[in-house]
Amino acid sequence: MRTLSNALRLAALLVPLLAAFHAGAAGHNATVDFSSGTQGWEGHWDGLYSNIDTTLGNAAPAYRTQFETFAITYVNSTNPDFIGDFTQTKSVSFGLDINVLSMSLTDTDPGFDPDRHLVLELRDYDTAAEGMPYASVWIDLGKLDIAQGWQHLQATIADTQALTPSGDWHGNGAENEFGEPVLPSGVSFAQVLKGVDQIAFTSFVPGYAYTAIDFDVAIDNVSVSAVPEPGSWALLAGGLAIVGGAARRRR
Repeated sequence: MRTLSNALRLAALLVPLLAAFHAGAAGHNATVDFSSGTQGWEGHWDGLYSNIDTTLGNAAPAYRTQFETFAITYVNSTNPDFIGDFTQTKSVSFGLDINVLSMSLTDTDPGFDPDRHLVLELRDYDTAAEGMPYASVWIDLGKLDIAQGWQHLQATIADTQALTPSGDWHGNGAENEFGEPVLPSGVSFAQVLKGVDQIAFTSFVPGYAYTAIDFDVAIDNVSVSAVPEPGSWALLAGGLAIVGGAARRRR
């Protein structure tokens, strides 16, 4: 009976510590494989030309868009795993699998290979300025390969507290003297990450204009993975040490 009582006391000590650790790590850890619906993801034009296709999935159903448009875009504005405050984590990674079944210019040779890249963009509508709908941070994930099967594309923000974009990350929401997209004056990289209202995977690279293309594209396994702040790990380690010490004393 005493052993059971001690175990219950230890559990009572450990539960709030695990809850505190989970609070620091949770909220931005998820993978959407479309086996349980879209979970907030929408294709171009509010998903009107997109649907879940059970024949194309990469180990699960896939989300497929077939449409003639200037840029293929997938957005999520409602799933808390993919929006919100990303500065509560040390770093965060994003990824997806994408399958470009076809992509062709309607008014040119069908054999012509359009050069299109996929961009990951994190948008904050509360920091909009200079007539733009939002400020954002974005990164070019790479060129879309046509009819090559599933590609995995990913990107990481190493420091969510950074004031300016670093590495291959860029800002958007205003233009510099050369007409290039940059963050609006007074808006920092971390400020955008603190209030992400929408995440987008899009073939529209900020600062470029495009002609219409016939797209047939599917995505799958859209993921976000956050690394907790060092303080969260220290809190958990310290708590476990305390609990372990208490267990040794009781023995």
